[in-house]
Amino acid sequence: MIMKRLWVLCLFLLGGMLLQAQDFQCSVSVNANQISSSTNQQRYRDLQQKLYSFIQERKWCQYNLKTNERIECALQINLTEVSGDVMKGTMTIVLQRPVYKTSYKTTLMNFQDKKIQFTYAEGDPLEYADNMNLNQFTSLIAYYLNLFLAVEFDSFSLNGGAPYLNKCQSIVNLCQSSTEQGWNVGESGQSNRYWIMENLTNSTYSKIHDFYYQYHRLGLDVMSETPDAGRAVILESLRLLQQVNAQKSGLAMIKIICAAKADEIINIFKDGLPSEKTQVVNIMKQIDPSNSSRYDAINATR
Repeated sequence: MIMKRLWVLCLFLLGGMLLQAQDFQCSVSVNANQISSSTNQQRYRDLQQKLYSFIQERKWCQYNLKTNERIECALQINLTEVSGDVMKGTMTIVLQRPVYKTSYKTTLMNFQDKKIQFTYAEGDPLEYADNMNLNQFTSLIAYYLNLFLAVEFDSFSLNGGAPYLNKCQSIVNLCQSSTEQGWNVGESGQSNRYWIMENLTNSTYSKIHDFYYQYHRLGLDVMSETPDAGRAVILESLRLLQQVNAQKSGLAMIKIICAAKADEIINIFKDGLPSEKTQVVNIMKQIDPSNSSRYDAINATR
C-alpha cells in the first residue's frame, strides 16, 4: 500500500513538472508527402511525436507561464528529400499573440525557412543541451523556440526578449562549423538564421525592438478602448522601421515583419485619417517595395 501511494505521488509530481514545463502551445507537423510513397511513413510520424514531446517537456522560458500565457506558435516541416538518415526540406514558422481585451490574435512572424537539413534515424532520442550542438535538428528547433520567446517578450516590454536572443546567438555560434545550410554568413542572400540574428542583435537596428513594443503593447493593445490613439502609435512605430530601412534596405527582419503585418496594417489604416493613410502607404511602399501595390488598398473605401 505504501509503495502504491509513493508510485501515485511520483506520477503526480511528474505530471506537475511536465505541466509546468509547457511554455508553448505549439502545433507541430512533419509532412513527407513529397517523398516516395514506398518510404516508411512511421518514421516521420515518430519524428513528429518526438518533436512535440521535445517542445512540451522542456523548460524554455525563465518565467512560469500560466496556461493562457503560453506562446502560441506552429512549426510545419515539409520534407522534400531524404537520403538515408539525412533529411532536407523547408519549415514554416508561425508565431501569434493575443491582443488585449479582444479575441483577436496578431501574427508576429509567418515565414518559411527554405533550407533545413538534419539527420534522424527512427527511434533516435532528441537530445539538447545549452551551449552544445548535440544534434542539428534540436539546435534548429531550439533556435526558433528561443526566437519565438524573444519576439513575444519584445512585444510586451521594451527589449524584454534580450535573454532569448542571447540563446539564439549562442546556437548560431555553435552551428557555424556545421555543414548544414542556414547558419553561415557567406551563404547567398541575407535572410537565413544567421542574418535574422544579426539584424536582431546589431545595435544599428535596435529600433526593430522598439517597433515590436510600440506597435503591439502601446498600439494594438489599446485599440479596443482608444482606436485613434492606438492607430497613431502604430503609425509612429512604422516610422521606426522606415528609419531602420534607411540605414540598410532589404534586411531579413524587415521582410519578415512586413510579411506578417501587411494585411493587418492595411485593415487598421483603412479606418485612419486621410493624412495617416497617405503616410502609411508611403512608408510601406518604401520598406516593402516588392509588395507596394498591396498598400493601395488602404485608400479603398469600405
